[in-house]
Amino acid sequence: MLRAFAVLLGIAFIFAGVAGNMPMFVQNGLLFGYVEVDSMHNLIHLITGVIAIMAATRYALTKLFFKLLGLFYSILGVYGFWSHGDLMITHTNFNGNVFHLIVGVISLYLGFTKAKAN
Repeated sequence: MLRAFAVLLGIAFIFAGVAGNMPMFVQNGLLFGYVEVDSMHNLIHLITGVIAIMAATRYALTKLFFKLLGLFYSILGVYGFWSHGDLMITHTNFNGNVFHLIVGVISLYLGFTKAKAN
């Protein structure tokens, strides 16, 4: 189940990375009108999606992926609030910071909870 969730998350990140480059999904620099994106942000989404799908090949890799993703995104969310969205290589808005924090906390939960290997 966890591996399938990693694949779905990977597909969602790849979709967000591709959609962020398509004018029909981006209005005034906001993906779906809510989350601020730019080309670096889209590239990071694409890379994250590909890594998620690659990590789903083995259960141990999936757990490690969720631990690392959770740590990275939680720090990113907190830092985004602290720096008012200035992430040095890209910029994000309040909605993006909330999204990063939610993905981070859920990923930490999935990465660190004990579950039956599948």
